[in-house]
Amino acid sequence: MALPKSVRRELEVAFSRHAQPAWFRVSKYILIIVLSYFFWGQGLFWILLLTMFGIGVILHIWYRYKTQGWTKSYGMWDYEKNKSRLQ
Repeated sequence: MALPKSVRRELEVAFSRHAQPAWFRVSKYILIIVLSYFFWGQGLFWILLLTMFGIGVILHIWYRYKTQGWTKSYGMWDYEKNKSRLQ
């Protein structure tokens, strides 16, 4: 069963090496690991994790809206570097 074109494009953007700079990806994962280390086992851990996930989803939706479905450049998103191979 083939995935719809929009879902394939979302996955293509999510796993693109050009979608986020390397420093941002490394910083993001370091932050997640450090916060998990300090808050693991506390009730606040799951609230923090869900909050971070919610902020990530909101940012994703915002960028998707501003780039008109990843077809225009906006902010740090450069369409030319991330052109879809699906077209």
